Amino acid sequence: MSLQATPRALTIAGSDSGGGAGVQADLKTFAALGVHGMSALTSVTAQNTLGVKAVHDVPPGIVKAQIEAVVEDIGVDAAKTGMLHTPSIIEAVAEEIDRYRLPTVVDPVMVAKSGAVLLQPEAVEILKSKLLPVARVVTPNAPEAEALSGLKIGSIDDAAAAAKRIADLGPGAVVVKGGHIQGSSVVDLLYLDGSVRRFEAERVASSATHGTGCSFSAAIAAEISKGKEIVEAVSCAKMLVTDAIRFGLNLGKGHGPVNPLASLYMGAERFWVIENITEAVSALESDPRFHQLVPESQTNLVMALSYASGPEHVAAVPGRIVKLGERVRASAPPRFGASRHVAATVLTARRYDPEIRAAMNIRFSEKILEACCRLGLGLSSYDRRQEPDEVKSTEGRSTGWGAEVAIKAAGRVPEVIYHRGDWGKEPMMTILGRSAVEVVEMARRIAAELEKV
Repeated sequence: MSLQATPRALTIAGSDSGGGAGVQADLKTFAALGVHGMSALTSVTAQNTLGVKAVHDVPPGIVKAQIEAVVEDIGVDAAKTGMLHTPSIIEAVAEEIDRYRLPTVVDPVMVAKSGAVLLQPEAVEILKSKLLPVARVVTPNAPEAEALSGLKIGSIDDAAAAAKRIADLGPGAVVVKGGHIQGSSVVDLLYLDGSVRRFEAERVASSATHGTGCSFSAAIAAEISKGKEIVEAVSCAKMLVTDAIRFGLNLGKGHGPVNPLASLYMGAERFWVIENITEAVSALESDPRFHQLVPESQTNLVMALSYASGPEHVAAVPGRIVKLGERVRASAPPRFGASRHVAATVLTARRYDPEIRAAMNIRFSEKILEACCRLGLGLSSYDRRQEPDEVKSTEGRSTGWGAEVAIKAAGRVPEVIYHRGDWGKEPMMTILGRSAVEVVEMARRIAAELEKV
């Protein structure tokens, strides 16, 4: 790697007009990993989530000129190839990689997700004889590995045998991706220096898988451009792609695009959620009226990430917000996974309205209920005496069950859900909203309205 402060990676690939794969996916991936991305366009495709409508190949001389332009001025720490449609384009790219000694990840793109052929059949042998020998890493999926190795792949052991045979063609390392191999998890195999390493991740059920291979190979190239060794680069790429599929984009009528920027957005959103709760808690602590709404079991304030699927994705106040005389204080700074009961309410509400992300429990009384009515807040309730035994027997399930009953009764997610308690169970109200700040503002209005009576 050069001494440049900013790592530089080059994608040599086709353009996807739908923005899900090709150069577009590669540049998103480079950006997500903090790498300056450059491109040499090999083909222009007219495609969307349903398929490839047309292909126009860039003349090989122009492909070479693009590579030369960026190498000779900006510099390239690592490169990756994607769609190389014709034998002449493959030969031109192989010459430039060899000429400039570019550490290159070759994604041997042969067929699009929709089934369209992106590598002419006569080009396969040229790819094997010209491009693979100059590659640092090659990343075929199972069908591509079959075409390159001549072996049938139906298992992990088959993939390992195919990887070794492909390595004999000259690349420094081979990663056979496991997405096409059946199993509850996806296992990618790296063949490097005569040994095989496994990279395993949960298989994510999603139709948003367009651009998976592009993002994976681009991530490996990005990490190599930062000076990472191949094993670490593959590991980082595996994590990025798993998140990119899990939080893929529900766009179009076919295979939606993966989201290689997901990990970047997730980090930023976690920070924003913590900041939002912190601001909301500060408003509570400075309010002289709110202490009237704190129940015996104390109050908690939670806020979920936009992709929340469990309590670990919901931030709350550890130890809750407690009453100290006529003021309240948070027991600790907010953190994720610090609530079960209030978190269960907001997670249930999000199934019916994804814009609902925050909730806070407050004391129940008939006067507070009347104050909510005067403010025009939507209300719905449930009866804890009707709670099924199987729900009662599992800690943390009661509030989720109750929220679902109340939401179904209202036909929407109301601003306030409440119950009047049960034997040994304190009556409670829960305020719901789009953010912690919004929920606290509702609570402060309720406290102010309560004093008017």
